[in-house]
Amino acid sequence: MPSAPPPTWILARRRALGDRIREVRSTRKLSQERLAELAGMDRQAINRIEQGHQAALVDNLFRIAWALDVPLADLVE
Repeated sequence: MPSAPPPTWILARRRALGDRIREVRSTRKLSQERLAELAGMDRQAINRIEQGHQAALVDNLFRIAWALDVPLADLVE
């Protein structure tokens, strides 16, 4: 049985998180490919998170924050 889609406020927070990751990545002049390499992920996963199309696992958020050299709190504020 499929689960109900997330509420709109969750989708908005996903997009905000993706925007913040993209902003920090761009400031650091990293491509999605390079961020993925540093974080031990694939580029498609980074893209889906940045676009808000995928709920990011907390482990992946830790990886991304580490790769960007920022506290996780800075990404989810």
